[in-house]
Amino acid sequence: MPDNNPKTLFIASDHGGFALKEYIKENLKGRIQLKDLGTNSEDSVDYPDFAHLLAGQVAGLPEASGILICGTGIGMSITANRHRNIRAALVHDQFTARMAKEHNNANIIVLGGRVLEPAEALELVQIWLDSEYENGRHQRRLEKIENRNLNSTRDVSAPIDRVDPEISRLIRQETEREESKLIMIASENCVSQAVLEAQGSALTNKYAEGYPGKRYYGGCQFVDQVEQLAIDRACALFGAEHANVQPLSGSSANMAVYFSVLNPGDKILGMNLAHGGHLTHGAFVSFSGTHYQSCYYGVDQKSETLDYDVIEEIALREKPKLIVAGASSYSRTLDFPRFRAIADKIGAMVMVDIAHIAGLVVAGAHPSPVPYADFVTTTTHKTMRGPRGGMILCRKQYAARIDKAIFPGLQGGPLMHTIAGKAVAFKEATTPEFIATQKQTVTNAAFLASCLQKKGFRIVSGGTDNHLFLIDLSDLPVKGQSAEAALDRAGITINKNGIPFDPRTPTDPSGIRIGTPIASTRGMREAEMEIVADCISSVLKHPEDNSVITETRATVRDLCSRFPVYSYRL
Repeated sequence: MPDNNPKTLFIASDHGGFALKEYIKENLKGRIQLKDLGTNSEDSVDYPDFAHLLAGQVAGLPEASGILICGTGIGMSITANRHRNIRAALVHDQFTARMAKEHNNANIIVLGGRVLEPAEALELVQIWLDSEYENGRHQRRLEKIENRNLNSTRDVSAPIDRVDPEISRLIRQETEREESKLIMIASENCVSQAVLEAQGSALTNKYAEGYPGKRYYGGCQFVDQVEQLAIDRACALFGAEHANVQPLSGSSANMAVYFSVLNPGDKILGMNLAHGGHLTHGAFVSFSGTHYQSCYYGVDQKSETLDYDVIEEIALREKPKLIVAGASSYSRTLDFPRFRAIADKIGAMVMVDIAHIAGLVVAGAHPSPVPYADFVTTTTHKTMRGPRGGMILCRKQYAARIDKAIFPGLQGGPLMHTIAGKAVAFKEATTPEFIATQKQTVTNAAFLASCLQKKGFRIVSGGTDNHLFLIDLSDLPVKGQSAEAALDRAGITINKNGIPFDPRTPTDPSGIRIGTPIASTRGMREAEMEIVADCISSVLKHPEDNSVITETRATVRDLCSRFPVYSYRL
């Protein structure tokens, strides 16, 4: 085959193009590598589903091309051309097949399965593959497809790949990484197209210091409505009395709570970072440990779970002003009523950080802390599947202090585009799909942990009740840092993580943390978790074996191709 053939060539059809798709695949076998995205039979399907799927894959990979086939080719071409950077050409003879590439640099060829003979269609595909784009005068015309204002003084609508090719390339590479690798970092997820659109909207331009109806800038009539929607949806979603959706992160949300009700030097009681807590729960390297007097509770050394009697003993002895519940790598259900009862014995307030489990709480897959806590903080990404940011829920009596702590206390103008993304995510969180996915996330984590246990791996605390778990690598030659690197080479992205009472350093700890949010969002279930367990086991037991790494990478690529992150990307 000539050098100008695409490095990645996808093919897809509906039922009307299925027979021709199979014919083309069979006749190109051994000459060019094709990735079939379906359909897989002549049963009736909707052509836009497959056009969006293939066009999204091609748009995310600069060197990819595709073949789309439906009955006439018309519907497929119309659908595919809705995508940015897609040039889908419906061809019907040798001349149009050649011109599609030479003059229009078409990255998708579209065929009519009911209007072309199989041999004729195959010839058109081969001509398109063999032809070369002439560039020259045609490039200016192609640029005008995506940008109608090519001759304007300031080209605000120019696509990023023309304005900043370096950043555009890196975005494409990150998209490819997320599509082709199995991301199992517990604190990450993938947002919807709707959230991406909200974050990339004109709301990016707007300053809106203050709160809805009380701004320090004019022109806020629409962003006021955006923020109020986010607030109202958050309160309804969690059953909270008040919500502040402006925090830029979970850490800043926690800081605002401390800032609103504590004085420097006041005592807080939080979970030991080394046992699964978070930096902002009193760790000495964080503001929470330098501005406030911190004391800690941890897990029992034998069970590796929280002992609430011991927590109560510590609270009675230390008498903190604020008790912090929540974790970043604790895999068991938190007993919020018990934290409330402990706090009440010493007259303390309770803050619960649900950054990791917020989506599970919404879906009823983990108990809610809202009835028991004075403050609930969270990120809006992770299991919530929203944009990266934070939020505070609180009782009405603390509302004014929380709002004042965020603005003007800690932040200036809120990020209105991110708040819009939060509002979209909150609406999505009310859907049956979201709730089912959160429950499947918990099921997948427990099933995956069980599979790995059967393969001889020790799971910290013996299992998981939520979306994550830790693997103790103490008895294996590979440790956290090298395990993370080996798995990443094999296409599985996790993070090294300390285990309770870890004798090793945080930079190369004894464990790794595994989470199932993204795998579950992609649609994977127990059957896929068995494959994942086999892959993780093979790599951890043979981290230096390049043949194992290569074989696992191929398995992961195949698995990920069946569960795309984005079925289409406009």
